[in-house]
Amino acid sequence: MAEIVAIKRSTPEGPVWASLDKGVLRLVLSNPPANVLSVATMAALQAQLDGAMDDKAIRVIVIAAQGGVFSAGHDLKELTAHRSDADRGRAFFELTMSRCSALMQSIVRHPKPVIAEVDGLATAAGLQLVASCDLAIASDQSTFCTPGVNIGLFCSTPMVELSRNVSRKQAMEMLLTGETIDATTARDFGLVNRVVPREYLNHIVGKYTQTIVSKSPLTLKIGKEAFYAQAEMSLAEAYDHAARVMVDNMLAKDAEEGIGAFIDKRQADWTGE
Repeated sequence: MAEIVAIKRSTPEGPVWASLDKGVLRLVLSNPPANVLSVATMAALQAQLDGAMDDKAIRVIVIAAQGGVFSAGHDLKELTAHRSDADRGRAFFELTMSRCSALMQSIVRHPKPVIAEVDGLATAAGLQLVASCDLAIASDQSTFCTPGVNIGLFCSTPMVELSRNVSRKQAMEMLLTGETIDATTARDFGLVNRVVPREYLNHIVGKYTQTIVSKSPLTLKIGKEAFYAQAEMSLAEAYDHAARVMVDNMLAKDAEEGIGAFIDKRQADWTGE
């Protein structure tokens, strides 16, 4: 099996701290207390995600946060400051929303699995960030909401990912009331995968990441891409697409190696080809 680099880099400064350990790139929102998704924070996250695209040492990405708030969403003070612009802030508002939309889509389209490690409040665009990740593991102290309606600003962009994770009725309940739900309710809604005691959160996320790291990186890339592609198709189109993906996957060297290893009862040696 290809060697996994133990430590490649660590950048403990700026709005996003990044470190790589055993194939896992850990990105930590580091502008407490609210960990807002300012333009600078979104740019830092985007840069890290873009840099991980073709980095073979990175197999899984975890997005976490410092402090008791995962993310309170967009920086309302930053947005409000631009109301004095000649266009009343329109250009900056458009920049903020376009950057956010691009960031969320890059998580969904990223070839590497992305896991949200949530410990605390995830609200508005912060909830959108959680919903955009492939998996979300939350501590039992975490809470979630889309409170825009409370301040006259409907959470329209968070709605996109929220409505793709939970049922319409549950999404509309959150969007129309702006009320906060606890971690267990978020799990029942389908917004997060698991809820664990706070003291075990990092350990459980670590178990997920190392399980995923042990798989063929090519297979994960193929599967993630196919999952999101077929989800937007009709049933017949989805089956046609998935069948083509399966055929191409079968022809990959990693599939040949994996099937051979299973038959021979040995550990597979992934090459990513």
